[in-house]
Amino acid sequence: MSAELVVLLIVIVTALVFDFTNGFHDTANAMATSIATGALKPKTAVAISGALNLIGAFLSVAVAATVAKGIVRLDEVQGQDLLVIVFAGLVGGILWNLFTWLLGLPSSSSHALFGGLIGATLAALGWSGVIWVSGTEGVLVKIVLPAVLAPVVAALVAAIGTYLVYRITRGVSRDKTDEGFRWGQIGSASLVSLAHGTNDAQKTMGVIFLALVAYGSIDADDHMPLWVMASCAFAIALGTYLGGWRIIRTLGKGLVEIESPQGLAAESTSAAIILTSAHFGLPLSTTQTATGAILGTGIGKGAEVRWGVMGRMVVAWMLTLPAAGVVGAICWLVAHLIGGLAGVLVVFAILVFGALAIYLRSRRDPVDHHNVNEEWTSAEPDHPRPE
Repeated sequence: MSAELVVLLIVIVTALVFDFTNGFHDTANAMATSIATGALKPKTAVAISGALNLIGAFLSVAVAATVAKGIVRLDEVQGQDLLVIVFAGLVGGILWNLFTWLLGLPSSSSHALFGGLIGATLAALGWSGVIWVSGTEGVLVKIVLPAVLAPVVAALVAAIGTYLVYRITRGVSRDKTDEGFRWGQIGSASLVSLAHGTNDAQKTMGVIFLALVAYGSIDADDHMPLWVMASCAFAIALGTYLGGWRIIRTLGKGLVEIESPQGLAAESTSAAIILTSAHFGLPLSTTQTATGAILGTGIGKGAEVRWGVMGRMVVAWMLTLPAAGVVGAICWLVAHLIGGLAGVLVVFAILVFGALAIYLRSRRDPVDHHNVNEEWTSAEPDHPRPE
């Protein structure tokens, strides 16, 4: 087995690990509100979400075809050099996903991936290796602008929807409306999960496809191999099923106290925006869309919004690209300085060690399906002080 083939296999495994972290990192986008309102039991919610992520991953490859295109100039490098750049970028994305999961912050897995790739590309090719602004291409147009617009649009739509829902149902028995909206939540949350699989699993498909082209196994014009689609679908579904309970808790209990009508409005808004972006092949951040929608429901109802929690999320969003980029750049430099297969193995060891350290730290204050729905306490950020 050649060294380049071993590097390819490591890249594929690392890409699937990223896909797995994407799954448990983003479970909250679909199911946090349904779990918070009691529409679904926690384990049932993640099982449904995992199954629909699996199905959604097979529905389209439009997003996969756009991954990294118009953002970095990876066409300027080939073979093992390209594989190392992709590998370093993936490591940057994984470690940032794990770090924000430890903090319970719903940051964007998409931006973590792109940040890692941008950082590794900068280290390998220099400033010219990244397309910053170029017509409808570039980091500003494809990443920064959608990152600003998605949560704002989602918040606005969800706020209007929530206001109208409460306006229309005023005077109706609370018991009747809650039961009806909880059934509606099951449908809307399922749609978000389907949309998430359609959008996010394809990003990893695109990365693996790029690695296979770099190795020479396939041509750039070939169709997406079925085994790539299947492996990415199962990886994101498994991650979703395990549940990112820390982030589910933050979105379901920490940002806004969610009621069933709000949950339905938030999930319907998220699903509509995510599915639209997937149709046009836009790698939108499902996390920022879902968070914006949940925030909008609080505004639309006139409920208390914990702005301190929201502020921490925004800080995480702003740091995602540069932080993942720095890790990606460092990983590329380590692999490059050591050289060859040995350099890749050292970086892979760094990934394993870092992931293990974060996991062990998380065990000090575990969050799982048993305590994910407990009331937000004074020990957690931005809890209102008792009068």
